[in-house]
Amino acid sequence: MEEAASVMRRLPEVRVRGYFNTWPTILPEFSDLVGREPRRMKLPPPSPAAITRTEEAMEWLWWLEPDDARIVWMRAENRPWKVVCRQVGLSRTCAWEHWVVALCIITLKLNNQRIPKHSWRLKAMARAMRKGA
Repeated sequence: MEEAASVMRRLPEVRVRGYFNTWPTILPEFSDLVGREPRRMKLPPPSPAAITRTEEAMEWLWWLEPDDARIVWMRAENRPWKVVCRQVGLSRTCAWEHWVVALCIITLKLNNQRIPKHSWRLKAMARAMRKGA
C-alpha cells in the first residue's frame, strides 16, 4: 500500500488539454539564482510495473468497508494517527484496531483463506497482535 501511495504522488498532474504557451523559455542568469532556495528534487515518474502493482493494490481497498479503506490509505500515505482519527471520527485505539483488521482481511483474501463471519474473531486477532507488539 505504501508503494501505491508513493506511485500516486509521483504520477504527473492532470492538466486541461488545449492550452499551451508560445513564449520562449527564459533561462535565468547566475545573478538571478544567488540567494534563492534550491529547487526540491523530484522523484522520477513511476515505472509501468509499479503502476500495475498500484492498480492491483487499489483493488484491494474494494474488499474493505469505506471507513477501513480510508484508514488504510491514509496510513499508506504516512499521515499521522491524529489526522486519521480526526477525519474518521474514531479514537486512536479504535482506529488502530480497524487498520489491523483491514490488513488482516486483505491478507486473508490474498492467501485465499476464509474470512471469519464474526467480526469479534478479527478483533481478537488485532488484540493478539497488539499484545505481541
